[in-house]
Amino acid sequence: MVEASEEVYSSLHRRFKGDLLRPGESGYEDARVIWNGMVARTPGLIARCADVSDVQKAVRTGAETGILTAVRCGGHSLAGFSTNDGGLVIDLSKMRQVTVEPEARRARIAGGCLLGSIDTATQKAGLVFPSGVVSHTGAGGLILGGGTGWLTRRFGFSCDNVEGFTLVTADGSVVRANARENPDLFWALRGGGGNFGVVTEFEVNLHPLTSVVLAEGLSPESDIRLLLECWRDFMAEAPLDLKWNIDLRLAPHVETVPVGVRGRPVASNSLVWTGDPEAGRPYLDRALSMCSPDSVSSKIVSFVNLQTMADSVFPHGRRYYTKSGYFTYLDDSTIDRMVEAVAIIPSPETQIELAYLGGAAARMPAKETAFGDRSAPFIMNLLANWSEASADAGNISWIRGLFHQLRPAMKPGVYVNFMSGDEQDRVPEAYQERWDRMVAVKTRYDPSNFFRLNQNVPPGKLAIGPVPSP
Repeated sequence: MVEASEEVYSSLHRRFKGDLLRPGESGYEDARVIWNGMVARTPGLIARCADVSDVQKAVRTGAETGILTAVRCGGHSLAGFSTNDGGLVIDLSKMRQVTVEPEARRARIAGGCLLGSIDTATQKAGLVFPSGVVSHTGAGGLILGGGTGWLTRRFGFSCDNVEGFTLVTADGSVVRANARENPDLFWALRGGGGNFGVVTEFEVNLHPLTSVVLAEGLSPESDIRLLLECWRDFMAEAPLDLKWNIDLRLAPHVETVPVGVRGRPVASNSLVWTGDPEAGRPYLDRALSMCSPDSVSSKIVSFVNLQTMADSVFPHGRRYYTKSGYFTYLDDSTIDRMVEAVAIIPSPETQIELAYLGGAAARMPAKETAFGDRSAPFIMNLLANWSEASADAGNISWIRGLFHQLRPAMKPGVYVNFMSGDEQDRVPEAYQERWDRMVAVKTRYDPSNFFRLNQNVPPGKLAIGPVPSP
């Protein structure tokens, strides 16, 4: 692998406009670090591309040498696919241009953009792109995997709001994909992850929005069951303007948390209302009535502030591990298992994340994008978040054990952006009846599986069949 990285460097260094970083050189140590501290690897070469031609050169050279190649946008890949040991990393962090067309409510987003880059540019025009909830997330990986966040019920998944892609495919060609050009590739890129190439530009639709109502509150351990029963039924009839997320976790030891619940299991409620504040008051009041009164807050916040509130909760360098799934309905036994699990949670930052989808996300027919089945409204992410390597086993085993208990009640399916690096066997489950079509597109655009550091859809004969329903 060392010889291959040197070969790539030798081939590129005279004609590469960006930066070529090797171990031991200035800037390399900072450049090699990614978000998930569990994935500390040492690439042989980081090619920080200045433009599309740099991407083409890196892809062609990587393919010619056969070197293991990762693609990095923001480095937020939970599974660690944005790096490797000894191989090549195609780094897009120099490519963060955003061009907004306010009257058309559209934007062009360069492949290396962070969500914060997009929000800063679009909010100047009073517009938003529906995306994730942490501003230092890379937009490319998020969008290609689907993209869910505060605006999912109102405007759909991130991938639903893309009108076109420009990408460099495995042979180094620049290809456009939209409803008219290469429509099968356009279909696959909306939810199919990084399987098909390096996306250097997204053409996206924007929506008018500058502020929201944010309401928060904590429900004590004794009320969690009742809260979840209420939430599952309440959200089925809720307006699209309401997004209500619940995290089951240990209450933090901070001033804003009532002393009596600090360090104890709680349900942390976060509600966002995107419509007229007065129209949302009855819905927010109903939800907050399930919370401890001294923990409740409600205020109007700018969209940019909303998008950065979780940044410090999920910082770079901590250790993350997840397992995720969907539920058609949260039955009482499932709720009981979740409540019991919180009592033995291994880290104060580890949590059971619950969100209700539906709305605009469910209106897009499943066959229209590769994203997957949208009919199950409940999405759960078991997210372990801790700091010390010595606690790896305890956190990972807690996630795996709880997932195993909850799995029988889940609907087949998984959101690829919430998958860890040890779940390749679940990738067919993510696409289900779309699997064969995904394989066909992969076989056409990446027949040698050059882009394989991802939740991988192998080409042709390398592909396995869909996983049977449990």
